[in-house]
Amino acid sequence: MAKAKKVYICSHCGSNYAKMMGKCFSCGEFNTVQEEVVIKPKSGGMMNLKDIDGVVTPVNSVDAIELTRLKAPGIELNRVLGGGIVPGSVILLGGEPGIGKSTLLLQSALRMNKRVLYVSGEESLNQIKMRADRIGITNEECLLLNETSVENIIGKMKETQPSFVIIDSIQTMFSKYLDSTPGTISQIRESSSLLIQYAKQNEVPVILVGHITKDGQLAGPKLLEHMVDTVLQFEGETQNSYRILRTLKNRFGSSLELGIYEMTSKGMREIDNPSEILINQRSENLSGVGVVASLEGNRSLMIETQALVSAAVYGNPQRNTNGYDSKRLNMLLAVLEKRCGYKLSQQDVFVNIAGGLKINDPATDLGIAASIVSSMQNVALPNKMVFAGEIGLSGEIRGINRIDQRLKEAEKLGFTDFIMSDQLEIAQKGFKIKIHKVGNVRQMFSLLFE
Repeated sequence: MAKAKKVYICSHCGSNYAKMMGKCFSCGEFNTVQEEVVIKPKSGGMMNLKDIDGVVTPVNSVDAIELTRLKAPGIELNRVLGGGIVPGSVILLGGEPGIGKSTLLLQSALRMNKRVLYVSGEESLNQIKMRADRIGITNEECLLLNETSVENIIGKMKETQPSFVIIDSIQTMFSKYLDSTPGTISQIRESSSLLIQYAKQNEVPVILVGHITKDGQLAGPKLLEHMVDTVLQFEGETQNSYRILRTLKNRFGSSLELGIYEMTSKGMREIDNPSEILINQRSENLSGVGVVASLEGNRSLMIETQALVSAAVYGNPQRNTNGYDSKRLNMLLAVLEKRCGYKLSQQDVFVNIAGGLKINDPATDLGIAASIVSSMQNVALPNKMVFAGEIGLSGEIRGINRIDQRLKEAEKLGFTDFIMSDQLEIAQKGFKIKIHKVGNVRQMFSLLFE
């Protein structure tokens, strides 16, 4: 008979320990080691090496098969997945409670022209039907199942033969062969492994909904993110109607893509032109506000940057950012003080990216620097001007990639002036927008404020 055994597993990296530890020595995290009771089967003896079988194949002899992706309804979900859903792929979707994960997936399931099995371990069938009625879409090929046993779910999947499966959520699933409770590390790992195995063997794509911790990380072992093919993060503030679907990992496409939705009473509405919601339609020019041409994946976005500079009256100057890297802000402030002579060491500086976006594009440096100096001098930037350029430590403005795409998007939205590096050459001709090329930040500020 199998024997019950207590093990201590790190929820962050999955390392095992013989006793409770306050710190995991593998990943260095504190208070992540948890106690679990597992059933260890009797050993059948040492592995017989003669039973190991496999075929070694040269890479040139492998036939390349082009994958036919399953198109998801809408544009945004296909974009973040790299063009569609790959058969047999496993997708992990994480997000805060109430952000709209279940609504997005149910809406996608109802709009697909394939048979979809929606498995919920958190809601009853009546609750799911109420959400479907609110969305206002009906589909006889959307099958609902309220179940938490992975073995029973796989049995229903074999019976109904769906083309797409949604599991909401993986933390509620359990395997009857493990004695631990649902949501523990071993249950999440075992349940995910069984579902992934079914998906690969039957070429059926599966989406797993995952909870997140208070730190914003996906709950469960870090191994889960390595097991799946794609990891998506659904972000946004509950008091804000806009949501951002971001790709954190994608084996079949770019991991830099994002999609933008708006939460409405009828479900999630795709935002066709995100630049319009990321730029405030203000009636008067205000100091400290600029527009940058950022690039997120294959999409060019016009994003409003806001800066506020005020005298530090509480001792140490504050450096607060929202949606922008605070370390990069400190670097920009040092460059502005050293190369341009702006005394910012005794000033509080606050930087905000409008729309709740978190951007990492270095091309936003130029717009952030212009907004900071604009707020410091209380002089508004031109209302129809866009900035795009990376600032180096010597104050030079470095070139950025895909400048033609940024120019095209700015011109489409009605901007009249574009400031960029003089190191760049524009491949496409005939832009109506006026282009200003500058070599360093001093030249830019001379153009703006003199």
